[in-house]
Amino acid sequence: MSYDIQTVREVLDKVRAEDRDSLTAPEGKIVCQAYGITTPGEGLAGSADEAVRLAAEIGGAVVMKIVSPDILHKTEAGGVLVDVRGDDAVRRAYTEIVDNARAYSADAVIDGVQVQEMLSGGHEVIIGATTDPTFGKVVVFGLGGVLVEVLKDVTFRLAPIDDATAGTMLNDIAAAEVLRGARGAEPVDASALAGMLRRVSDLITDFPEIRELDLNPVFARPDGASAADVRILLETETVPEPVRYTDEEILATMTRMMQPRSVAVIGASAEEGKIGNSVMKNLVNGGFAGDIYPINPKADEILGRKAYSSVSEIPGEVDVAVFAVPAKFVIGAVAEVGDKGIPAAVLIPSGFAETGNVDLQQELVDTARAHGVRLLGPNIYGYYSTHHDLCATFCTPYDVKGGVALTSQSGGIGMAILGFARTSKMGVSAIVGLGNKSDIDEDDLLTYFEKDDNTTCIAMHLEDLKDGRAFVETARRVTATKPVVVLKAGRTEQGAKAAGSHTGALAGDDKVYDDILRQAGVVRAPGLNEMLEYSRGLPVLPTPKGENVVIITGAGGSGVLLSDACVDNGLSLMEIPPDLDESFRAFIPPFGAAGNPIDITGGEPPSTYEATIRLGLEDPRIHALILGYWHTIVTPPMVFAELTARVVAEARAKGIDKPVVASLAGDVEVEEASDHLYQHGIVAYPYTTEKPVAVLGAKYRWARAAGLV
Repeated sequence: MSYDIQTVREVLDKVRAEDRDSLTAPEGKIVCQAYGITTPGEGLAGSADEAVRLAAEIGGAVVMKIVSPDILHKTEAGGVLVDVRGDDAVRRAYTEIVDNARAYSADAVIDGVQVQEMLSGGHEVIIGATTDPTFGKVVVFGLGGVLVEVLKDVTFRLAPIDDATAGTMLNDIAAAEVLRGARGAEPVDASALAGMLRRVSDLITDFPEIRELDLNPVFARPDGASAADVRILLETETVPEPVRYTDEEILATMTRMMQPRSVAVIGASAEEGKIGNSVMKNLVNGGFAGDIYPINPKADEILGRKAYSSVSEIPGEVDVAVFAVPAKFVIGAVAEVGDKGIPAAVLIPSGFAETGNVDLQQELVDTARAHGVRLLGPNIYGYYSTHHDLCATFCTPYDVKGGVALTSQSGGIGMAILGFARTSKMGVSAIVGLGNKSDIDEDDLLTYFEKDDNTTCIAMHLEDLKDGRAFVETARRVTATKPVVVLKAGRTEQGAKAAGSHTGALAGDDKVYDDILRQAGVVRAPGLNEMLEYSRGLPVLPTPKGENVVIITGAGGSGVLLSDACVDNGLSLMEIPPDLDESFRAFIPPFGAAGNPIDITGGEPPSTYEATIRLGLEDPRIHALILGYWHTIVTPPMVFAELTARVVAEARAKGIDKPVVASLAGDVEVEEASDHLYQHGIVAYPYTTEKPVAVLGAKYRWARAAGLV
């Protein structure tokens, strides 16, 4: 697309020179024209006579609006009149609008009255952009007009967007069916809307000083789209760029931190109950094979290790320093760590920004940067790197190795992760506390875990993102090969603060996180248990090769609930073709039900389960199976579990590897049966139809985002 960048630069420079932070409507129109954004015919009248002339040139009904750099909310000022027709009506409207504006703000500079072609027909939508405090420049599309902030039927994407992304935005709102032509109506011109979205995205990318842009309403019609109102706000202050490191720099530091050959414990203690004692014990008892250097000027040795007064006295290199000293001693010790050439400091101590001591934390960060030290924390429980037998924490030791890496901002959530991992027998590659995220944050960890051969799935609990754009850029790359599950806690109040604007108010909603994390390919978990279950189940399930999901159940009631869960999780129940229907019917009783769900009924022997599951696995048109088991004496729980595991294993031996999940309803024996299935690569849960389908849905969401299905 070709744009008149010079014209936009001249307009914005003029506004800046006049110490304004908003463009007038005519200035907004000039900017839109420079970027090919369609607006209705209009002109600026400096008198009633000029308004009459302009209205006559436009022809038909017009809209008249006050133009003043001091009046942003024209409707509130009585500065907008619509459907004005005829010379006399235009004269009266001009006088009324100017009088209302002066009554609203006596000192306002009035440039004149905008006379604009009145648009009608089609659907009113909003297209805009805003500067989100977490993600930076964000593009918005949704249902527009006066109810935009009430209905909030909008969707967001990180700018810049391409044509394909613009197209997905049109289909990502609840009213998408209306735009496509519901009830026999003509569909709107989707290419015109997508083009306008792309142009807005390009505009705010080319001119980052544009803080906010509203095109509302945009009249979307079968023959095009036109923006009836333009509102553009500029940044009033310089937005500082976040400190960023190259992937190579991140990997160099994170590798030494996560795979250290030597660890220094600053504040190590021989006294029971001290954090420095717990860290030492976990390192020693956890079997860390590298060197452990306790730092304590009052001790000669701790837990059989020679103690040092300072890290400067340690012979040779040290990869990471774990801090277990009060906050007031941390900054000085970080400087010593940097002078020693230690690249990473793990800060367990609290007493920084989380307690309101923001200045102390900033001094800590400044000191670390000046001395070349990356900081994990402060205010964390430490971290685990199981494949390297590293337990650098004052909490419970954990050594069950596996492929899931988990991170959390909260210590309490970190311990919940630990307990779940132990109870569910889910091995982990790492558990990392992030705390205040003064420096190292989620995108640093993603960069490391992407390259870590021991990690197959990454799950993150976060309360905020320090640099949302960096996270998205990294996550987009990582999710192409490894699932990333995110539990975003908390809800922002930015919407209330930005209530004076459409796009700004909408961007305050949590949906910004939802849409942009999805754009990054991240699987968002609605709660802690879901995050943990997704991270446990996604590595177990093979990647589906298509969208056709089939339910095989021994209970009709479970089949209904499983079907509902499929809808809730965006799964597609396969339309069973006649030949496959006939094949299934050969194995089920006459009073059973083929179709989908396939109800084999509860009184069937193990052979019926076995035959139908085998058929579901071997037919290439079926891409995933959901099993609903009902506890009966005819087919006891462990019999069902063992035969299912065997049939799935036999299929895998033939190269057939489909995701299979199971819901087991019955007495307490179904718990053991579910565990047996999970251990054999089948995600299974007792007493619930929702969980297994939710995990399968999460696998599909990741696979779709990665372009694998």
